[in-house]
Amino acid sequence: MIRSGNHIFTLHPDYDKLPEGIQFNEDDFLTASEEDKENYIEKAPAVSYWKDAWRRLRHNRVAVVAMLILVVIVLFAFIGPLFFEADYTTQVRGSENLDPSFLHPFGTDKFGRDLMIRTMYGSRVSLIVGVCASFIVLFIGTIYGSISGYLGGRVDSIMMRFLDLIYSVPDILVVLLISTVIKVPLQDWVNNSNSGLAKSMITLGPGLISIFIAFGLLYWVGMARIIRGQVLMLKQMEYVTAARAVGASRSRIIRRHLWPNCIGQIIVTTCLQIPSAIFLESFLSFLGIGVSAPMTSLGAIAADALSGIYSYSYRLIIPSVILSLMILSLNLFGDGLRDALDPRLKK
Repeated sequence: MIRSGNHIFTLHPDYDKLPEGIQFNEDDFLTASEEDKENYIEKAPAVSYWKDAWRRLRHNRVAVVAMLILVVIVLFAFIGPLFFEADYTTQVRGSENLDPSFLHPFGTDKFGRDLMIRTMYGSRVSLIVGVCASFIVLFIGTIYGSISGYLGGRVDSIMMRFLDLIYSVPDILVVLLISTVIKVPLQDWVNNSNSGLAKSMITLGPGLISIFIAFGLLYWVGMARIIRGQVLMLKQMEYVTAARAVGASRSRIIRRHLWPNCIGQIIVTTCLQIPSAIFLESFLSFLGIGVSAPMTSLGAIAADALSGIYSYSYRLIIPSVILSLMILSLNLFGDGLRDALDPRLKK
């Protein structure tokens, strides 16, 4: 059978009796019957890996809804402040402790600062911290896991025991210790320096800097284990053996052959690491050791709301709901992305 536009045709019944090499014309074809049309199977066009993954992701309704929620939160955090003349530090006398209204949809705090603007900036800080910390984990964990998995043997055993040692370190305690140790030296350096880097460091504060250092020291071990497992499996493939046979270096094999085939796991693990980083930053800011005033985050806004939790409970509910939606959406989107990028889950 042959498809031509919206029509399906079948060859003449005496087609098998015709000699080879004969030329056909329109009279040699008959319109296919309804039974022939039902049995006709059209060959599906070739689809690339990424197009197929995007198709499966689009069919995952939970992941699509989570992605839309994330887009709304990102627009709220990065585009929303452009529509306001004030920023998160602006204090308006006579506007202290106002309830939500048309002028102040989220109300104001005890200093007369608009809580909607502060929530926008707080969401922005939480997202930036989560993404930056995840890229730190991506960079260190991918390199470490690739080297460990590819070399194998005694080197792999030693490197894995080092990971077990890092697992035993209490992460929150490390963050607290780093924040305490660098606070005074950071303040002295800022006071004695007028460079832009010093000003940016004081804007971040010792709390956020300690979070980034902690992620660089501790939180990459999960990524390293995942990449190591993938490399141990992939290094036995034929194309890696062929690359070794032609004299490719170890670094080239890792960069050009192993990493591209681990890209699905790398993307999924990085996406699932973002909510963990956001939660840690919000938790530490809630305890008062995260962002430094006047900078704010969702955790810091929730901490400020504790003093009026009974009189102004919406101050705690609003940032908590946004933070919960952010973390939940990232987790659900990460799960959907994992299902879409894993060829073993294809139906």
